[in-house]
Amino acid sequence: MTAAFAVAIFVVAYILIASERIPRTAVALGGAALMMLLHITDARKAFFSEETGVDWNVVFLLLGMMVIVSVLRQTGVFEYAAIWAAKRARGRPYRLMVMLVAITALASALLDNVTTVLLIAPVTFLVCERLNLKVVPFLIAEVMASNIGGTATLVGDPPNIIIAGRGGLTFNDFLVHLAPLIVLLMVVFCALCRWLFRSAFDYDPRRVAEVMALDERAAITDRRLLWQGLGVLGVVVAAFVLHPVLHYEPSVVALLGAGLLVAATKVTTEDALREVEWPTLVFFAGLFVMVGGLVETGVIGGISRAAADATEGRPGFAAMLLLGASAGLSAIVDNIPYVATMSPIVADLVHQQGAGGGHVLWWALALGADLGGNATAVGASANVVVLGIAARNGHPISFWHFTKYGLVVTVVTVALCVPYLWLRYL
Repeated sequence: MTAAFAVAIFVVAYILIASERIPRTAVALGGAALMMLLHITDARKAFFSEETGVDWNVVFLLLGMMVIVSVLRQTGVFEYAAIWAAKRARGRPYRLMVMLVAITALASALLDNVTTVLLIAPVTFLVCERLNLKVVPFLIAEVMASNIGGTATLVGDPPNIIIAGRGGLTFNDFLVHLAPLIVLLMVVFCALCRWLFRSAFDYDPRRVAEVMALDERAAITDRRLLWQGLGVLGVVVAAFVLHPVLHYEPSVVALLGAGLLVAATKVTTEDALREVEWPTLVFFAGLFVMVGGLVETGVIGGISRAAADATEGRPGFAAMLLLGASAGLSAIVDNIPYVATMSPIVADLVHQQGAGGGHVLWWALALGADLGGNATAVGASANVVVLGIAARNGHPISFWHFTKYGLVVTVVTVALCVPYLWLRYL
């Protein structure tokens, strides 16, 4: 009976999160509260258990990176990068899109993709207005690039952080196993942009002269803070890469970097914390408690055993099934709760299959969940953020307008993952 209650709470919460009728943070907190109220879990298991409690490594990694990005945002460095790209593109629309897409993908690999699109979107409006270009295709291309680029690293997309925590994977693991494929996917995506958004590449010589007159250096408002922020970010990324040597968890590194940046600069604690997405962090905590309830009642274990029986120990079949199912489900619902639910199941499958076929399942889950988020307007948090920005600026993007491009990009990118996973691991 306890298991039935746990499943009912989670399913209802999942539906409410997908429908977006109620704020997802409120749903996650409500679901976590019901899990405790019905004694499905308790405070000790929810707050202190590594297996069934809140993954504080995930929460504090996000908190630390949000603080670092908050400080960098005050320097104008992202605006500088976008204007620089526009001038280097010589005002050519397609060349400009490729450069903005490349910057977005690279930034999303190092930072959170939601933060990246929040920073790059306002500059996109500015540049497109100066060049008299349609801004919607650029926004859609950028958000898709953020989802693709964020797949390459542990910190690029929240689902990867969850996967790393469950799978014991490091920053270097993601770089070695996913980054080469993501570089290929970005090349293919840039070629797709030429075809998908061909009607948006109108060239206006008079407007080009205006954008060439912009001074990107004027966008930098605090040079000293810029160098301090970039220095700390560089050290943090280096520490991520050197995790096998230093043995510091990414959450510890991010918090140390955030603390150093606030302590060593004139930025106040209030300013640094103002940009932190507290609802997102609370959402994570509530979600972990709900998933922990499913683990406690044996629901996750039962699903794991059924999945293992279905795949009959065949890692190839399991990986392809996981890739396709993850892409399809992440197109419909937010990929964060999906990965939080699936990661303990995949962990059991990895354990059952042993070292021979293990890691491929983690990469199949990451690729399916991250790339599947491009399929629809609600598939990833970054998509929803960009649609909101576009609407507030008088350029609304409908669900189906986004989806008609997203489905093409998702099908192509996920299809390319199949031979990569098969040839490299199977």
